[in-house]
Amino acid sequence: MDLKNKVAVISGGSKGIGKGIAVRFAKAGANIVFTHLPGEEENVALAAKEIESYGVKCLTVKTDISIEDDVIQLVQSVKEKFGKINILVNNAGTIGNEMPLSEMPTEEWDKLMNVDLRGVFLMCKYFIPLFDKENAGKIINISSELSVKGRANFTHYTAAKGGVNSLTRSLALELAPDILVNTIAPGPIGTDMILADMEPEWIEKEKDIPLQRLGTVEEIAATALLLASDEGNFFCGQFISPNGGAIFI
Repeated sequence: MDLKNKVAVISGGSKGIGKGIAVRFAKAGANIVFTHLPGEEENVALAAKEIESYGVKCLTVKTDISIEDDVIQLVQSVKEKFGKINILVNNAGTIGNEMPLSEMPTEEWDKLMNVDLRGVFLMCKYFIPLFDKENAGKIINISSELSVKGRANFTHYTAAKGGVNSLTRSLALELAPDILVNTIAPGPIGTDMILADMEPEWIEKEKDIPLQRLGTVEEIAATALLLASDEGNFFCGQFISPNGGAIFI
């Protein structure tokens, strides 16, 4: 699957699923822009070096996607560097703290909504005009299987990701056939953060699915590559969930 000479913007691309997608796209020939937060400089440098090893260009921009002015400046930086884009992957997000809804501070709810849902809205709003009008553009929103399955004590997270699913469907109707919008909703994935920070008991519980293992970042990146490439040109408004059988859609 070929992305040669295309420009892909990926939010939260310095590590985890975002980095995996950025590297996979670079390997397929795409020039990469990825956002990151302050304090991630070491990860940013490593990710950019790996991306550039495939002979493509890489632009990294410190951006809080929940802040409108940050997103506007990001778009301007991309416009100055590349002029237009072909692919937008809304990956950046936060999980938030586990707690019952009745005990959740309003600030906790707002913080997660601002990143996981408002951030996707802002990125789409300001990048849509920058899409290459001569080729079908692609927007890929990263959601979660929990947006359908639900999880106790994570109502803020599941509600935000459910909003992303609905945003995808409505935006797909607005933008097709010029820009194709789809959702990837990963199941339990063995990112470096999860493997390093989570208790072994928690990881084993996450493996209690038909495939009896965590998914890999590479498996999510492969799904993103399909949607981003010409081979994915008949996907529109879809909810695609690589989840090892955690849920059936």
